[in-house]
Amino acid sequence: MSVPRAAMVLAAGLGKRMRPLTATRPKPLVEVAGAALLDHALARLAAGGVARAVVNVHYMAGHVEAHLAARAPGLEIRISDERAALLETGGGVAKALPLIDADPFLVVNSDNFWIDGASPTLTLLASHWDAERMDALLLLVPLARANGYDGAGDFHMDANGALRRRSEGRVAPWVFSGVQILARRLFDGVAVEPFSLNRLYDRALSQGRLHGAAHTGLWFHVGTPQAIAETEAVLAHA
Repeated sequence: MSVPRAAMVLAAGLGKRMRPLTATRPKPLVEVAGAALLDHALARLAAGGVARAVVNVHYMAGHVEAHLAARAPGLEIRISDERAALLETGGGVAKALPLIDADPFLVVNSDNFWIDGASPTLTLLASHWDAERMDALLLLVPLARANGYDGAGDFHMDANGALRRRSEGRVAPWVFSGVQILARRLFDGVAVEPFSLNRLYDRALSQGRLHGAAHTGLWFHVGTPQAIAETEAVLAHA
């Protein structure tokens, strides 16, 4: 499959762990390596062949809208307005489905920063997509190469890409990167209300329809002010 033509960028969070920087700006507009996190995400989507991106807004929504309005033309941007209520990852995507208007589609966290490996990341992810077997395909990073991540891993992955979650108190070798391809049917019967995408991952997992693909390049979780400096230091020596 070719790279989906539409994507959603999750950009509505409060960014509490990024304080004090987020006292004056929303987290997606915090700069890393000379550009806002949101701009890095949009640039990678455009480079991968995506034509339309839906960006959800809540905290300091006007700042994000003004920033996007000032961008050079190219990638079509649509806004999913969550000013009235923050809907979390799952509810945010559910609300934005009419604007996304594609099947399947990409979803990207705005606080994740990736560099392509030997193959373009989005092309690699799309090459693993199989609509007959999957409702969700997650881009995974080896725990040992998950820069800025301090957890114990998220998933185990078998030779066919099927996933199972890390057991409580154990370590798993793969970390979810925040980049994924989702089928619209994953949201069948889902109400627009606050909930995590993890609820839908668990449903897909129970049906054997949650899969993963390994990222071959660099990846950074930029969740705190300290992580900015750490990310820039790695990039300077990459």
